[in-house]
Amino acid sequence: MNLSVVQACLTETDLTRIRRAAEHVRDHDTDQVLAGLLPGLTADERTDAARHLGYDHTAVLVFPASLDGLRDELRGAGLDPGPVAPSVVVRGRLARRYGAAVGDSPVGIVHVPVAGRSVEIFALPVPPGSPLEAVAADERATEHESHHAFAVTAPGRVIPAGLRTLLTERGGAVPDGGGYNNHENVTVLYFRTAGHLRFELRLPGRQEPLPDPALALLRVMTGAWATQAVRTMAELGIADHLAGHPALDTTALATLTDTDPDALQRLLRYLATLGLVTSSPDGTHRLTALGEPLRTGTEHSLHPLALLYGGPFYDSFAGLPYAVSTGQEAFAQRFGKHHFRHFAEHPELGDLFHRSMAASAEMFTPVPDLVDFSGVRRVVDVGGGNGALLGRVLRAHGHLDGVLLERPEALAAARSHLADLAGRCTFVEGDFTDSVPADGDVYLLSRVLHDWDDERCLTILRRCAAAMREGSRLLVVERLLPGDTAAAWDIHMLCNVGGREREEAHYGRLLTETGFKPTSSHPLPLGAALLHAVRL
Repeated sequence: MNLSVVQACLTETDLTRIRRAAEHVRDHDTDQVLAGLLPGLTADERTDAARHLGYDHTAVLVFPASLDGLRDELRGAGLDPGPVAPSVVVRGRLARRYGAAVGDSPVGIVHVPVAGRSVEIFALPVPPGSPLEAVAADERATEHESHHAFAVTAPGRVIPAGLRTLLTERGGAVPDGGGYNNHENVTVLYFRTAGHLRFELRLPGRQEPLPDPALALLRVMTGAWATQAVRTMAELGIADHLAGHPALDTTALATLTDTDPDALQRLLRYLATLGLVTSSPDGTHRLTALGEPLRTGTEHSLHPLALLYGGPFYDSFAGLPYAVSTGQEAFAQRFGKHHFRHFAEHPELGDLFHRSMAASAEMFTPVPDLVDFSGVRRVVDVGGGNGALLGRVLRAHGHLDGVLLERPEALAAARSHLADLAGRCTFVEGDFTDSVPADGDVYLLSRVLHDWDDERCLTILRRCAAAMREGSRLLVVERLLPGDTAAAWDIHMLCNVGGREREEAHYGRLLTETGFKPTSSHPLPLGAALLHAVRL
């Protein structure tokens, strides 16, 4: 072989980059590489991750004049390269990045063992004078393809899925493509870090790729479409029809819902992607477990919520930029007044609102068993809507009497809901910012405080404290930050109500300032929590 050709294969710059990668492989272990890439991970998290993956190699992309002679030149540099194989994934990434400039150019891959690991060298041939010289210059400057790699040692899909979650949600890594390399029978998943470093996970065999970030963002951006599809499903009563007539075809369902068959079929196809219905090859449709709560007349039906969230609250969310800019509720800007007043002036919306609040009453299910009511005689529900929580407590404990304080329009629904408890329940019209009924042993504040700012919350809690005896108890039901559910509702409160969700410590400060001692908390369904406090 012509030695001058071999020596001219790689530039000194690329040889230096390869040597630097070899030094990193030799001098670092799995924990050190993870700490450098993802400083947000704790030491315990890194240790746990290292049980299931190991630092495998560091990769660098170089630009020889030709793939011929590459191995010989690497040997001349004191390295022991393996065979050169095609690199499917990196070639695809370069083609997407540079388009026609890459053309049909091959990309080789060769592994050089170092200290039980390896340096992975990608090689894009760049003949002198080739248009690819501009590609080489850009890649050397940006290091797009340089990365560290971890081999996932755990078999199956469960642990790799958990690793992905840890690296992205706790470590802050962002998926950056990947694919299956049939030459090595491995799936390569790329990630980027906040510091613009890259790493990859290597999984044996063919694995499901991570979602494309742009496609994932599009799904988030089109969430409004899903809201309206669910609302339409609720308005048309599709869940009720499918539950009452299993395996309906589109024509029959269109007749029952008085809809256009073609348009209905398109809606059903989209609802199937959301998991609310399934469609069989014979053209029939069935309701799924996810779609089941949209049925009417069932316990904990979410049908009213679908109409409310797809109706007036959906309209007001168009004003979210206004709410974020000003700190003021968008609902009042959109409809001219606070939503409580607006709903009170529109009875059909007020009825929908109260039915919607009752729809999420599943969160109250454990409450009667989480509280010791044995020494209690009187329970006062402050702003309890239709009395869903109070009714559940009274029905579970026959020795209790109850008092429900609410606005007149809410009491109408409560009297109907609590009709079987008429002899044990007193209904009081009033405003909890003015006064609260006295002489209760236990007071309930369910989904009240999150409707208001801190100043109004302090007023409400002071009214409760003034009505309560020393040693009487206050039970607060709210969603607590942090948490995905509470974070979503917090934006809802900002936009539609002017209130907010809070952390447990935040509620603790409000309670302490108004004469209460917080004592404990218990998780509840639907992302809620039950906070216990004692009047001092």
